[in-house]
Amino acid sequence: MTGVDAGFLDDQQLMKELETIHRTRHDTLLHGSNDALRAHNLRMAELEGEYLRRNPRRTVAEGRTRAGARERGPE
Repeated sequence: MTGVDAGFLDDQQLMKELETIHRTRHDTLLHGSNDALRAHNLRMAELEGEYLRRNPRRTVAEGRTRAGARERGPE
């Protein structure tokens, strides 16, 4: 694993890391080696898990729930 342990990042650093990994996701999926994609998956899970641990009561948009998606209907 590369990068600083997510638990040691302050909130601002964690958000910056999350923004970066989400921005690079598509390119890694399309053009990265299997090892690169595996490392990306592990790091993303670590960062997202830390974010969720710190923000257990984050606001969830109604449209991002199953009920909200059903109300939108097929796209």
